[in-house]
Amino acid sequence: MKPGIEVLLESRLDLLRGRRVGLVTNPTAVDSRLRSSAELLRAHPEVDLVALYGPEHGVRGDAQAGEYVPFYRDPHLGLPVFSLYGETQRPPADMLTRIDAYMREYDTRHEGKTVEPRMLESIEVMVFDLQDVGTRVYTYVATMAYAMQAAAEAGIPFVVLDRPNPITGTAMEGPVLRFPEYSSFIGLYPVPLRHGMTAGELARLFNARFLPRPADLTVVAMEGWRRGDWFESTGLPWVLPSPNLPSVDAAVVYPGQVMLEGTNLSEGRGTTRPFELCGAPWVDGHVLARDLNTLELPGVRFREAWFTPTFSKFAGQRCGGVQLHVRDREAFRPVLTTIALLAEVRRSSGGQLEFHADYFDHVLGHPRVREGLAADVPAAALAAEWTPELRAFAALRAEFLLYGS
Repeated sequence: MKPGIEVLLESRLDLLRGRRVGLVTNPTAVDSRLRSSAELLRAHPEVDLVALYGPEHGVRGDAQAGEYVPFYRDPHLGLPVFSLYGETQRPPADMLTRIDAYMREYDTRHEGKTVEPRMLESIEVMVFDLQDVGTRVYTYVATMAYAMQAAAEAGIPFVVLDRPNPITGTAMEGPVLRFPEYSSFIGLYPVPLRHGMTAGELARLFNARFLPRPADLTVVAMEGWRRGDWFESTGLPWVLPSPNLPSVDAAVVYPGQVMLEGTNLSEGRGTTRPFELCGAPWVDGHVLARDLNTLELPGVRFREAWFTPTFSKFAGQRCGGVQLHVRDREAFRPVLTTIALLAEVRRSSGGQLEFHADYFDHVLGHPRVREGLAADVPAAALAAEWTPELRAFAALRAEFLLYGS
């Protein structure tokens, strides 16, 4: 299988030749031999790479969620590096001491993540090469949309070097975002929580249906990827797309477990198994695992777990909880699973489960799940509510898909 960067270098250099190039990138942008797209383009005699642009977590991928990354010059490539996450809006001085709260506040706003005209002054074409994870709230997709809009306004072409959806391009799950009421950096447009599309396909959809001004867009498609492929079947190396998604296993549970960021449960940040582990000091892991396994949710078993996060929620405190062990990825329904998990925690915690309501609702894309949990609506009933909107979205996305099953 060939990712977009390899196809570009083999047959589509006409898109870049004779133009000054800006690249939106991070460590996930590698070819099948682990050579970075930035280095490949910088070294190519027919490409004039003049600037780099970093999403959340930065071009180096070393910044934690919500952490501010200032402008700097890359010492190895000798290129200016513009941050598309916060460079235009400096955070408060105490940001790092309350990083979780700051992230919830900052990511529900549009401000501070757009591409300013000054950032584009030196380039004549903008290239996007990032590994997405298949979940609407993952901010790289919003960064792509903002960059496309900026390129359109500047009158320069925009090129997406496509990469696999690591959790397949077939399954869709979760509610479709209610637009525009819940549009934010963690979900710009009305797509499902698990959308089953690649970044290139989303770019085509956004450009045709949602951007105020369409970009001069080209998607360099992959070769050899099929919609039903999980990431391991591609033969490509997994490079963690952000500090807390270290494995494909974490990406598989992420469409559901990301909801925990909108609660006072730890989502496992500060452990070696973020998003697979979850809990709190007031959770009895034995009881929670027992009760969840009784539900016989499809494709998953729960193991009683105890952990002490080194940072983020409950840093230094012993937490009880569970680890999700996905035994059948095709059957597993991550959004349904986490809703059921939250219902069980709510039932057994004696009122200790709390929601950061605004953030939680922005993650889900509307308030219905939180309201349903408060009213003891069963998880399966909540999941059934989004079936009609998923059918409608499947029809909407059909003309923008690039790959067969």
